[in-house]
Amino acid sequence: MLNLKGIHHIAIIASDYEKSKSFYTEVLGFTIDREVNRAERQSFKLDLSLNGQYCIELFSFPEPPKRPSRPEATGLRHLAFQVENIEEAIEELVKKDVHPEPIRIDEFTGKKFTFFADPDDLPIELYEV
Repeated sequence: MLNLKGIHHIAIIASDYEKSKSFYTEVLGFTIDREVNRAERQSFKLDLSLNGQYCIELFSFPEPPKRPSRPEATGLRHLAFQVENIEEAIEELVKKDVHPEPIRIDEFTGKKFTFFADPDDLPIELYEV
């Protein structure tokens, strides 16, 4: 048994580092813990936390290949974040010019959820808890 304790972080490679940095901090509200310029790799690494918990490593690399998103490809499908009130969360996103899909209802839990995309079209879900 591995005895895993939880997820430590999620790594994301951005095609436009500054645009994604702005999206994850100013739109989604992540806090910057550390930013490192890895000059030897022509790369930046941005450590982001949410509510005091380290969550995302945002990377830049020169000319990364596009990520297939639609049709759905093998691999990471989407990121999902919990919210208490999905309508309020959507209002905040729209104020920041992010327009989620219409709210859907999870057929198994009866909970509300919606999707939108980050600057590289990575699907992000909001799930009401």
